[in-house]
Amino acid sequence: MTRHEINTERLLLRGWKPEDHAPFAAMCGDPEVMRYIGNGSTRTPDDAARYIGSFEREWTERGFGLFAVESKQTGGLIGFTGLSWPGFLPEVLPSIEIGWRFSKPSWGKGYASEAASAALSFGVNELGITDIVSIYQIGNGASARIMQKLGMVFDRRTIDPTCEREVEVYRLP
Repeated sequence: MTRHEINTERLLLRGWKPEDHAPFAAMCGDPEVMRYIGNGSTRTPDDAARYIGSFEREWTERGFGLFAVESKQTGGLIGFTGLSWPGFLPEVLPSIEIGWRFSKPSWGKGYASEAASAALSFGVNELGITDIVSIYQIGNGASARIMQKLGMVFDRRTIDPTCEREVEVYRLP
């Protein structure tokens, strides 16, 4: 297994490809997908391309990052998951964050839990990272449930200083 590829039953977690730009831009432009991201605003295709560039740089600079998540059934991008540096919330540093974002048509099928579980296992078992948190905005119950499925426990409620929204932090015990 390379750092950019993990197979699960239904998903391929992999590096980013040029053909991911359009579906990722569509996700970033969907108000429902973006509702609990930052200030809740949608992002432009150029913003989405910059994000993909930053995801790839994090792999190079830190040795971990966000995987593109592809459906094995369709071969298409349905979201992302993986580990990142949560610099937006300095109070949790030096913890590493596990996160995810999936396209609306893929919601409710267990893909986020399946992908995040594989990414978490990669971080702990392959990279030896054990100080892992996950952060969600209040109201995003779906993400809270995924954190609980991953075995994470409530750590704190605080304010995301980048958008002044209330968030809860879960931590790997």
